[in-house]
Amino acid sequence: MKRTAPARGAALLAALLTVALVATLASAGLWQQWRAIEVETAERQRAQSVWVLLGALDWARLVLREDARAGSVDHLAEPWAIPLQEARLSTFLAADRQGAPGDAAGDAAFLSGTLTDLQSRLNVHSLLESGQVSPAGLRAFERLFDLLGLPPAQLETLVTRLRLAGGGTRPSGGLWAQAAPGVQTDTETQQVPLIPVRAEQLGWLGLPPGSVAALLPYVTVLPGRTAVNLNTASPQVVYAAISGIGLADAHRLVAARAARHLSGPADVARVLGQTLPDDARVGYGSRYFEVRGQLRLDRSVMQVRTLVERDGLNVKALQQQRGALEAPVPVALPGAR
Repeated sequence: MKRTAPARGAALLAALLTVALVATLASAGLWQQWRAIEVETAERQRAQSVWVLLGALDWARLVLREDARAGSVDHLAEPWAIPLQEARLSTFLAADRQGAPGDAAGDAAFLSGTLTDLQSRLNVHSLLESGQVSPAGLRAFERLFDLLGLPPAQLETLVTRLRLAGGGTRPSGGLWAQAAPGVQTDTETQQVPLIPVRAEQLGWLGLPPGSVAALLPYVTVLPGRTAVNLNTASPQVVYAAISGIGLADAHRLVAARAARHLSGPADVARVLGQTLPDDARVGYGSRYFEVRGQLRLDRSVMQVRTLVERDGLNVKALQQQRGALEAPVPVALPGAR
């Protein structure tokens, strides 16, 4: 029996639908396979980046340990202070079959990093001593806030909330007789802020974003109270840490240490022509450093920032942060006073 035209058309339509369905399923399968490969590649690159950066952290710990053997003074002419410019990973590998120069994996990866002395900045926790406001620490921050043109009321808010975060109570008189902006006077109903662990988190203590950005190059958050290392501090931090000197004196001290690092109060007195005040919280060595590492592998970039503490020859990691990390940019300052 001969097929009719409608029957032939239905068969053709069914065939076309079958081909379209098969093509759709094949495309979906190919897309799923491509997506799985991309996810696996990204995860493998991330894992490789983490392990390489952990190796870079171990290298930094070794550098700091060897520096401790050389003496207790830390200055910017030492090996730890030299930044590692971006270089191919293959240049750090042994010249063997697994890591010889020209290896495809090593040639596609670029490693860079820096070691920063965090005691080159004012420590926020130096504002308090045994739960009470430290006059020396407060004076240093007052000079820094004044230099940066930040309102004194913001410093009052910072100290008040820092005391609350540490379990203290709000002072009932003196400098804080009036409530700082944004701080309630009733301590029983007042929300206790979180204690920041990084300078970027000072907004938790009531500082606006603009003030936090201005303070970032000059302040840090370290465990307990710390002294400012005069061998690594910027002129602005030196000016804030030593009462009784001008910004021009701080610049002169920084210029003098470039030729010869400072070993003690006698060196500072020789440059400044005056002895250090008794309340100056300054030193010439450091315990806390920040290790920044970056690995660029193909299209991905992995950055790690680690806070390390050096206690003698023991160097241990205290905090670690991964992701897109930006270095603080110094703000424009008023002229020398």
